[in-house]
Amino acid sequence: MLEVTRKLVDLLDLSPIGDDHFQGDSEDLGFPNVFGGQVLGQALMAASRTVEGRLPHSLHAYFLRPGNHSMPIDYEVQRVRDGGSFSVRRVIARQGDKEILTGSMSFQVAEEGFEHQLDMPSAPDPDDLKSEQEYGELLAPHVPEHLRDTLTRDRPIEIRPVDPVNPLKPEPRPPYRQSWLRTQGHLPDDPVLHRCLLTYASDFSFLGTSLNPHGVSFMNRKMQVASLDHSIWFHREFRMDEWLLYDKDSPSASGGRGFNRGNFFDRQGRLVASTTQEALIRERG
Repeated sequence: MLEVTRKLVDLLDLSPIGDDHFQGDSEDLGFPNVFGGQVLGQALMAASRTVEGRLPHSLHAYFLRPGNHSMPIDYEVQRVRDGGSFSVRRVIARQGDKEILTGSMSFQVAEEGFEHQLDMPSAPDPDDLKSEQEYGELLAPHVPEHLRDTLTRDRPIEIRPVDPVNPLKPEPRPPYRQSWLRTQGHLPDDPVLHRCLLTYASDFSFLGTSLNPHGVSFMNRKMQVASLDHSIWFHREFRMDEWLLYDKDSPSASGGRGFNRGNFFDRQGRLVASTTQEALIRERG
């Protein structure tokens, strides 16, 4: 495991601070606020610490306030129900006395049942694509100096976009994006960790899908963009240290909000997880 990946794994390894209460550090990725995927991944880890013999199969969360990456985050887990097959947990994330995220997670015992899935869409092989970091190094000479470290930083999640958008010169295009992703280096055989890492990574470049038809990017100073909510469903087992295709589309934008959907496929074509997110995509006057 690379050191940059170990730091991410450690970031998800929360410290207990009381009964069903946990605390996690924050990381600064160069964004104004805490990366939403970090809060989602830590919230799922907090809930998982209160469940035995069951794995998370769904997560539904609302982002309430921006997080401050110079402060730790406290996670309170509420045990809503433990049934014969399913367990439900509610999680509240706080900084100081303010809630920044609230969500519900459901866990299930291993079970066999009916099987079907959508076919995996066509996509170039990840070995034929450049990484986001490589694209960032090409863009770095053309952006303000304070943004260069963000574009070229070492990343625990390697992302290789298909037909990437140039954030400096975005052009209208269909509301559709694809990227391959995986962690840098081998991970332990812990299915909870792999699901928390996918949760973390699922927030990268997601809301941008709803910006595609409008020819704008997050680097446009007139744009106010933020994730409002996020949902994930885990369908099948997977490994985050093996390539996964993240196939995303945006069926609608209206009322200053963009709706996004995503599916994760492994290289064998198995649909392993699905996501949705609504985001604020407001153009300031």
